Amino acid sequence: MTVEKESSEINNLNSSANGQDGNVPAPKKKEEASCCASLKTFLLALSFCYFAKSYAGSFVKSSITQIERRFDISSSTAGMVDGSFELGNLLMIAFVSYFGAKLHRPRIIAVGCFLMALGSFLSAMPHFLMGPYKYETVRMHMTATNNSSGSTYSVSPCLTNGTLTEDSKPGCVKESSSYMWVYILIGNILRGIGETPIAPLGLSYIDDFAGTQNTPLYIACLHTVAMFGPMAGFMLGSFFARLYVDIGFVDLDTVTITPQDSRWVGAWWLGFLVAGAVTLISGIPFCFLPKSLKAAQPSADGQTLKETETSQTERHQKATLKGFLLSLKTLACNRLYVMLMFVTLLKMNSFLGFITYKPKYMEQQYGQSISRANFITGASTLPAAALGMLLGGLLMKKYKFGLLSASKLAFATTLVSFFMSLSVFMIGCENSEVAGITVSYNGSKSKTLAENRLFSSCNADCRCSAQQWDPVCGANNITYMSACLAGCKSSTGSGRNIVYQNCSCIDFMGLPLVNSSVVPGSCPRSDNCSTMFLIYVILEIFTTFIFATGGAAAYVIVLWCVSPEVKSLAVGVYMLLIRALAGIPAPIYFGAIIDRTCLKWGTKFCGGRGACRLYDTHSFRSTFLGLTAGIRAPSFIFYICFILMVKKISVKNGAQKEDGGKGVHDAPQIEKETFI
Repeated sequence: MTVEKESSEINNLNSSANGQDGNVPAPKKKEEASCCASLKTFLLALSFCYFAKSYAGSFVKSSITQIERRFDISSSTAGMVDGSFELGNLLMIAFVSYFGAKLHRPRIIAVGCFLMALGSFLSAMPHFLMGPYKYETVRMHMTATNNSSGSTYSVSPCLTNGTLTEDSKPGCVKESSSYMWVYILIGNILRGIGETPIAPLGLSYIDDFAGTQNTPLYIACLHTVAMFGPMAGFMLGSFFARLYVDIGFVDLDTVTITPQDSRWVGAWWLGFLVAGAVTLISGIPFCFLPKSLKAAQPSADGQTLKETETSQTERHQKATLKGFLLSLKTLACNRLYVMLMFVTLLKMNSFLGFITYKPKYMEQQYGQSISRANFITGASTLPAAALGMLLGGLLMKKYKFGLLSASKLAFATTLVSFFMSLSVFMIGCENSEVAGITVSYNGSKSKTLAENRLFSSCNADCRCSAQQWDPVCGANNITYMSACLAGCKSSTGSGRNIVYQNCSCIDFMGLPLVNSSVVPGSCPRSDNCSTMFLIYVILEIFTTFIFATGGAAAYVIVLWCVSPEVKSLAVGVYMLLIRALAGIPAPIYFGAIIDRTCLKWGTKFCGGRGACRLYDTHSFRSTFLGLTAGIRAPSFIFYICFILMVKKISVKNGAQKEDGGKGVHDAPQIEKETFI
C-alpha cells in the first residue's frame, strides 16, 4: 500500500470520526473514542513498564563493580552474573512471543512484571543473609603501642619487632565457602523470564492497532520514555554508591575508607528493593486492559486492515507446535531478517560489553569514583540518547520513512557515531604512580609487576604483607600499597583522619621534603586527567545522540521486514538471539579481557584472590576500546548488504505493481517505502 493511499484512508477515518459522514451512527463514534482511549492507556502503561524494566537493568549495570567487590569475584564472574538476565529471557522468549500473541497479551505482560519484581527482591536478599562487609586492611594486623603518658595513642605500621600473622578466625571457613552472589544470579534469571513478553507482545500490540504511519512515532515515544529508566537507574546507582553498604547496620565512624577507595562498596541492595517495588506497580494496569482493540485504518469495504489480517491469522495460524515450527521456518527463510540479525548481533555484542563496564572504565581510566561515573552516565549520556531517539521518530513520521529510508537512517547514524567513538583511543590518562607496581621506589617508571619489587631497602626492616591492599598517598604524590610498605614508623589521629609519619620510603627518594608522611587512600590523578575526562564526556554525549537518532529506525526495521502473521515471533526471536549470542557472552568475555589487565588483585578477608584493585590504564584502554570497535566494525559490511537487498526488492516490487503483481514475500511491507 502506498503512503498516499494510507494517508487518504486515515483522512477518511478522521472525517467519519468527526461526524462528516452522515451514515455513521453515534454509537460508532463512542466505540472508536473508547478504542483510542484504550490504546493510549496501553501505550502509557507500556511506557511505564519500559521505564521500570530499563531502570532495573541499568541499575544492575551501574552496580556491577559494587557487586564484584562485595562478593570478591573477578570481572568475568561478575559478567556471568550480569548475563544471567539474558539466560532467563532466552529460555522463554520464543514460546512466549508465539503463543502469547494468541492469548491475552496485556495480562501476560502483567505476569511478567510481577516475576521481575520477585527477581529484584531476591537479588537484594544476600545483604540480609551475610555478615557486615569486611574490607581488606593491613592495619588490623598491626601491633599497637602506647607511646605517651597521656591520652595519645600511636600505631606503628612498620612492624620492626613484631610478627606478621595472617587471619585465622572462626568465621573464615564459612565466609570463604559462601556463594551468596548466586542469589543475584537467580534473581536476574527471574527478571529475564519476567521481561520476556514485554517487548514482543507490547510492540506487536501497538503495531496491530496504532496504524502504520503512527507506529514509528509511538515506538520512538515509548523508547524515549524508557530512556528515563536508565537515567534513574544510574542516578540512583550514583546516590546509593555514596552510601556505605552496611548503612544502618554498623557505626559509620568505624569505617576508614571513602567512596574514592577501590575497596569501597556502596548500598547496592537498596536499588534492588526500589526496582522490585517499581516493577510490581508497573504490572497492575495491564490486568485491566482488553485483549484486542479495533485498528486505526479502515479498508475499502469498511473492515479494518489489521482486523482482516488478524482474523486471517487466527484462522490459518493456530497456536500449535506445528504452527510454531512453520513460523520459525518462515523467519529462517526470510533473507532480510537473517541479514538484519547478523548486523544486530555484532552491534549488540559491542554495545552490551561496553555499557556493562563503562563505569569501571571511567573509574580506572580517569580516576573517578563509581558514584561519579554513574552520575555522569545518568545526567549526560542518557538524556542525549532520549533526545536522539525522539528526533529520529519525528523525522520518520514527518517524511513518511519506509523500510529503505529507515535502513539508510540507521546505517548512517551508526557509521558516523562509530568514527566519532574512535577518537576515544587518544583520550586517556597515565597509570597511577604506585610504588613497586607502576613506579619504582626511587620514582622511575615501571612496566611489569613482580611481587619482590614491592620491597626495597627503605622498608626492608619492616615485616609487611605483599598481598593486602590498603593504599596510602605520600607527600611526594606517589601511592604505596600500605603504610607499612611506605616504611612509616608512627602515626597521629585515628580512623579516616589518621596520618602516618616518619615514612622512610619517602625520604628514600632523596627529595627535599619537609613532610615525610602519608594519608589513607590513593593519590588523586593530575589536572590533565580531569581535562581528558571532560573531553571524554562531551564526546560521549555527541556520539550517543547521533547513534540514538537511528534507534527508532532500527526497531521498526524488524517489524517491517517480515509478514504480519509472524511479527510477534520475529521480535521474540530477534530478542532471543540478542540474549543468547550477545547478552550472555559479551559481559563474560569482556570481563575476562579486562581481568588480564589487572596489576594488583585484592585479597579476601580469609585469604585467596579477591577483586582487582589496580589496572594497567594503557592496557585497559587499548583492549577494552579495541574489542568494542573490533566487533562493531564488521557489522557495516552486513548493513550495506541489507540495504542493497532492500533496494533490490523495492525496485522489483515496484515493477510488479505496475504489471499488477502482488510483490515479494521476503518483504511483505516493502510497498510502504517512499523513495526520498
